Amino acid sequence: MADDALVGTIPRTLSFEDTVRRLTAGLADALAVRDASTIDRVAQRFLADAHRHLRRNQVLLDRLRARYRLGIVSNFYGNLDTVCHNVKILPLFGVIVDSEQVGCSKPDPRIFLTALERLGVTPADATFVGDSAARDMAGARALGMRHIWLTGEPAPPGGPCCPGDAMIHSLADVEALLA
Repeated sequence: MADDALVGTIPRTLSFEDTVRRLTAGLADALAVRDASTIDRVAQRFLADAHRHLRRNQVLLDRLRARYRLGIVSNFYGNLDTVCHNVKILPLFGVIVDSEQVGCSKPDPRIFLTALERLGVTPADATFVGDSAARDMAGARALGMRHIWLTGEPAPPGGPCCPGDAMIHSLADVEALLA
């Protein structure tokens, strides 16, 4: 995949916008798209959508932060702190765990344990929300951590990965589950 090529090549200080531009350029190269204006439009559309979703979820995350210790666990490129700072969500999280920075990636339980240790909570006292059954749900399940699958629309066939687990279609749905 185009984003796999970026792992280990991104400076820790690379901005959100420049990260997206590198991703878009790599994807365009893989698809043999050479039109610079098309590549730029794709990057601009992604950035606009991402900022719209971030603005919408920022209020929710701020409410959750008042009641819970929040963290991010991500298979990323080494610059997740910078990206979170750029999009103004860094203060909402007590911990940001970037796979490139810690040397392991989801679903490896060690990446989840790193976040839990930094937050000062046990797997039994944590809930992980993720969008990947193979990476997020499997990693959280391996530690016995409650996990909520953010599926988007429509829900995947077969239901959640574990009996009794919740599936949500939007991050906004998580607040009701945690109440």
